[in-house]
Order: sequence, then C-alpha cells, then structure tokens
Amino acid sequence: MSIITRMLKQRAVYWPLSTDVTSGQGYSSTSQRQYASPVEIACRWVDETREFSDNAGDLQTSRAVVKVDRDLSIGGVLWLGTLDAVTSVDAPLNNAGAGEIRGIRKLPNLRATQFVRTAFL
Repeated sequence: MSIITRMLKQRAVYWPLSTDVTSGQGYSSTSQRQYASPVEIACRWVDETREFSDNAGDLQTSRAVVKVDRDLSIGGVLWLGTLDAVTSVDAPLNNAGAGEIRGIRKLPNLRATQFVRTAFL
C-alpha cells in the first residue's frame, strides 16, 4: 500500500458534470448544470483557505483542499460524507458543505507510477 493510498482515509461523494448538457453550447450558471450519478470516493478533506491558479491562470482562493483517489473534472461537485448520507442526490450543491471543483492539480510520485490528485473547492 502506497503512502498516497494510506493518506486517503475519509469518504466523499463526487458528482461529475453530465456530458448531456442541452444543445452542447454550454451553460451560463450553476443552476443550469446537469450532473451525472454520484459516486463515493476515497479522499483527505482539509478545510483551509489556499490560493491556487485556475485554468485561465487567474488567482483564486479555495475554501477546501481535497486529495482524491482519481481524476476529477472542474465544475463537478464534492461533498464530505458517504453516499448513504446524501440528502439531495439531484441537486448536489444543496448538500450542506458541498462545493464546486474550481481547480485541479495532479502531481506524480518520483517514479511517475502514481499521482497525488488535489481538488480545490
């Protein structure tokens, strides 16, 4: 078991953005976003304020930094807890403490055999 795997002792629920967005022309607000079915993932969730650069290179401030066990997508939603405890499956941002993923980092280990994946909410 790697150190990366050992540090992910918490559980989170991840809602990826659906690939089924109407007309394929995107959306202008979070209320129009559609999400795919949620999945439970391993994580290490730290509620902390940290600056990060988004995909456009703009400096943003996160409210939580989450190490995860898989690749995630910007625009998806993370919530700390188990799938059984979710109160709003169809509207993920209605779950208290849920947040939109606004930034992602992926750092390989020294041999590039595993990656530390970080999501910024």
